[in-house]
Amino acid sequence: MTLDGSVALVTGGNRGLGDKFVRALLEAGASKVYAAARDPRTVTAEGAVPIALDLTDHASVLAAAEQAQDVTLLINNAGSSTGADILDGGFDAYRLEFDTHVLGTLDVTRSFAPVLARNGGGAVLNVLSVLSWVSFPEAAAYCAAKAAEWSVTNALRVQLAGQGTQVTALHVGYMDTDMIASLDVPKSDPAEIARIALEGVEKGLPEVLADEVSRTVRAGLSAGVEALYPQLARG
Repeated sequence: MTLDGSVALVTGGNRGLGDKFVRALLEAGASKVYAAARDPRTVTAEGAVPIALDLTDHASVLAAAEQAQDVTLLINNAGSSTGADILDGGFDAYRLEFDTHVLGTLDVTRSFAPVLARNGGGAVLNVLSVLSWVSFPEAAAYCAAKAAEWSVTNALRVQLAGQGTQVTALHVGYMDTDMIASLDVPKSDPAEIARIALEGVEKGLPEVLADEVSRTVRAGLSAGVEALYPQLARG
């Protein structure tokens, strides 16, 4: 897919990685970029078209799809991070994670799939995570939702191929955004991650592994559970 002249919609386009996607698309020559947010007044990228969208609200999703009938590239970026752990995390937090990352992503994609088809097929980019493949007990709700979102992405890739819609998954580790501002860990520049991801979309890649952490964990999937969770290795 060619970004120059495309019409893109970025969910969560008001901050963090979403804001970087919006700016990178405008720089790449997109003819229009919808920056979707629950409160469109929070969109700051000059040249973007703010649009209201709460992906946990089906009516809001349908309204956005009705308004943005010219979209050729959908970027499912909006997310949440409750920090709910595996034993004590509240189920309300788990529901929010799944409503956001899994059902929300699916709802937005279902709603925009006919739009993409009418406009020639286009592409979908789903922002996943290295935590699609490995789970931390202290962030189990997020990890479980991202793993499920990966599964949904794979199914969408197969199903939407028939209408000529390319589906790309972005896997990335820690980024320097508000979501993980409290963590003292090495973080990637979200502007660079957006550039790498969009380059992958232009190349038609099914997956983009944007950093070394993602590449390492992806390679470890075939090595078994103990390779990903060394604390389980027998002494």
